[in-house]
Amino acid sequence: MRDLDRILGVLTEARRRLVRIGLVLLPLFGGMLLVEIVPIQLHVGAVTIPFGYPWPSPFYNVTAQVFRWMVAWMLPHGVELLNVGVGDSILVQMEIGLLLTLILGMPWIVHEVGAFLMPALRRNERQLIRQVGLPASILFAFGTSLGLFILTPFTFLLLFRYVSAMGLAPVLGVQDFVTFALLYSLAFGVVFELPVFVYTLTRLGLVRASAWRKHWRGAVIGALLFGMVITPDNSGITMLLVATPMIALYLGGAYFAGRWERTARRRLDGPSVAGAG
Repeated sequence: MRDLDRILGVLTEARRRLVRIGLVLLPLFGGMLLVEIVPIQLHVGAVTIPFGYPWPSPFYNVTAQVFRWMVAWMLPHGVELLNVGVGDSILVQMEIGLLLTLILGMPWIVHEVGAFLMPALRRNERQLIRQVGLPASILFAFGTSLGLFILTPFTFLLLFRYVSAMGLAPVLGVQDFVTFALLYSLAFGVVFELPVFVYTLTRLGLVRASAWRKHWRGAVIGALLFGMVITPDNSGITMLLVATPMIALYLGGAYFAGRWERTARRRLDGPSVAGAG
């Protein structure tokens, strides 16, 4: 009976945390679909400050504004987007809105998940989470930004060079464009979390640093498979563009895991060596 009460208490706390997350994310998602940001310029003396204010607009909303920016930034000149399906434009706005909601609400999600898990963690595990939390967030933001601003436009440019060489019309479905751009950019954010994952497992004592170095061939195959699955197109180019930095980040994580393991071993061996002297 006591175990059942404990399980029910955990489920109740999990439900409370999920409700708190929903109370923040749902209004944020609704705002993405119902509000546009009207740009204005504030003149403070001789300084001009760009600014924007929200205005109700269920059609030309924040997601539509982000979509137009994606088209202007990512696609090469001359590529024509087509609304193939009847509801493609609505699905595109919802996909973009979900991504923006996830990015903007991520600090609150991490806070609630951490508050739920903290009572069950040991002291060293809590300390480790605090230490890797900031680097993990920075790496995810850097990887996603790298994919969004540099690698995704470069990939579109490269792929449409092949289209031009074949003499084909540079046409792309709007749903395919948004799905590819979002998944491809997020893939780099996930990939850049790999060194934190490797380092954390070694810090927790679950995987020795030597195991990461020993199984590097399996890591290469895993990176290629991940690149093949996560990229929504069937070209090997995008797969290699994802897998190559993933392999480098894996090796970097293995290096830092090994360095921490050697440092920890010296700390444990130091007092015994001093006592023997």
